[in-house]
Amino acid sequence: MRGTILHLAQSSEAGVARVVTDLAAGQCATGDHVIVACPAAGTLPRTAARCGAEVVRWDAVRSPGPALAREVAGVRRIVGTVRADVVHLHSAKAGLAGRLAIRGRLPTVYQPHAWSFDAASAVLRAAAVRWERTGARWAHQVVCVSEGERTHGVALGIRSRYTVVRNGVDLEWCGPPEVSAREAARSRLGVAGTGPLAVCVARLCRQKGQDVLLDAWAEVEERMPRARLVLVGGGPERSVLAARASSTVRFAGAVVDPRDWYLAADLVVLASRWEAGLALAPLEAMACSRPVVVTDVPGAREFLPRRQVPSAVVPLEDPGALAAAMTRLLADPATSRALGEEARAHVRRHHDVRRVVERMYDVYDEASRVWAAGVHGPDEHL
Repeated sequence: MRGTILHLAQSSEAGVARVVTDLAAGQCATGDHVIVACPAAGTLPRTAARCGAEVVRWDAVRSPGPALAREVAGVRRIVGTVRADVVHLHSAKAGLAGRLAIRGRLPTVYQPHAWSFDAASAVLRAAAVRWERTGARWAHQVVCVSEGERTHGVALGIRSRYTVVRNGVDLEWCGPPEVSAREAARSRLGVAGTGPLAVCVARLCRQKGQDVLLDAWAEVEERMPRARLVLVGGGPERSVLAARASSTVRFAGAVVDPRDWYLAADLVVLASRWEAGLALAPLEAMACSRPVVVTDVPGAREFLPRRQVPSAVVPLEDPGALAAAMTRLLADPATSRALGEEARAHVRRHHDVRRVVERMYDVYDEASRVWAAGVHGPDEHL
């Protein structure tokens, strides 16, 4: 592209931060001027700056509310200053404030990273769907990370120009798959000599379902008393979850680099209530040769080796099924290692982050083409 790309993100931690950082790193390496506008807190400002992006402060909170007018004004100031060739909006709040501020006056790409209405209460869900239908007119491309996410939006009447770009992983970052890497990681983390280890890397919030995971873990403990569970991540539900966790559960807090936890694990699990597809953490775990167990969110099956789907995907909010899947893998190290090796090969074939960067350039080119043609709404044709 060789131009100026502006990434706008409210979430400056966890999976969104990783996606934005990976894109920024690849785009900077290509020679583009990359600007990341995000809140000052979180990991994203530091990781984006390290990969060569210019970081601009954008003060924004997660939920819509009284601060929205100020957040929209902040986007207008940033856009007026940086003169971007394309604007890439990441997640619901950036999608809301960014589209209200820009209104299609620049080539605009919106990437929900899971639809906002799935996180809304019953009272707010209808309003969130109405907004996404309205806001679609101000996005020249909507990027979904799975066909399931795209289908979900279409089914609710969000008419837009969709492109599916599945998540990718920095394969060089993932490290060696050897058994020695597992033992070295356990030593660094202070869990050397422990029994079977399950790890969940996710923000501690209702979406990620750690409450369901703890219910399942109570069953795992009964069958495997030496097993341990580590929850890696910070978030609003920590105190509530900690109050109900047993002594075999450890809270590791938020980490900038979760790689050692993947390498230390025998199994990586995520009990999400909703996602855009498969969250980034299970993909990273697979790239580190670790088997995963995930819930059957739309699109999750698209990311896994086909023969692993029956054992790796469990129903939503079903602690019994989750416990059974975890126990099978934790009790059978040889099968777990074989599944992990197969998962690593699958990710290397299909989810290299370099392909994501290349695909996103195609998305930017298409958004620019639609914008240049003066198309303003999803119902218009070139």
